[in-house]
Amino acid sequence: MKRIGMTTAMLAFLLIPVLLVAGPQSKGDPQAGKTVYDKKCANCHGPNGEGKPALAKALKVEIRHLGSKEVQAKSDDVLAKESSEGVGKMGPVKGLTEKDIADVVAYIRSLKKE
Repeated sequence: MKRIGMTTAMLAFLLIPVLLVAGPQSKGDPQAGKTVYDKKCANCHGPNGEGKPALAKALKVEIRHLGSKEVQAKSDDVLAKESSEGVGKMGPVKGLTEKDIADVVAYIRSLKKE
């Protein structure tokens, strides 16, 4: 009986980090995220996440499509941080709640190119 208890405890100890990392990532609402995106992000990232070439050229940056493999490979935590705090020449986005950020991440996930 002791052996079963130890095995169960060891499995639980080993699986908890896996479940935390591999669990469902996006908890936001993509439709609500589109509303926030349209107000806070579309001006630079375009209405469908494609980026605005003229802005990218003026800033001398590459604005990747938000549905691209490179963007979609990022974790939800990284997307949330970059969406709210900015990255590179993109400044922070003010006035976002945690729910807004989760919703925007869910919207970005919905743009994934097949």
